[in-house]
This record gives sequence, structure tokens and C-alpha cells, in this order.
Amino acid sequence: MPNPPPKKSFALRLDPSLHAAIERAAAQELRSVNAEIEILLREALARRGIKLAPPEQRPRGRPPKE
Repeated sequence: MPNPPPKKSFALRLDPSLHAAIERAAAQELRSVNAEIEILLREALARRGIKLAPPEQRPRGRPPKE
């Protein structure tokens, strides 16, 4: 299985209360804050009618032993 391209990283400054709210939402969904922000952004873009390709599914768990 080929490796998906790496994700783009960048600095993001958030108001502390906004970050806390995202942390709570992420915890309820058993996600990381990063994954929650990505989902929120995808949902906001979809509401504006901007279509994106579905996210690439990364393999879960440990890599196979060689």
C-alpha cells in the first residue's frame, strides 16, 4: 500500500476559549483537536458549496513487521 502524501502543517493562533471549546468537542467525539479542526473546516466549506475530495484514509494501528 503506497504511503499517502504528508499533511500540510502550519501555525494557527486561536483564542483560548475557542481552543477550549474545540478540545471539549474533540473529546466528546474521541478525536484529536487537529482532527476536530479539520472536520469543522470541511463542514464549513461544504455549507458554502465548496466540494472537496474525501480525505485519504490512513492505515490505523501498527505497521506490519518486516
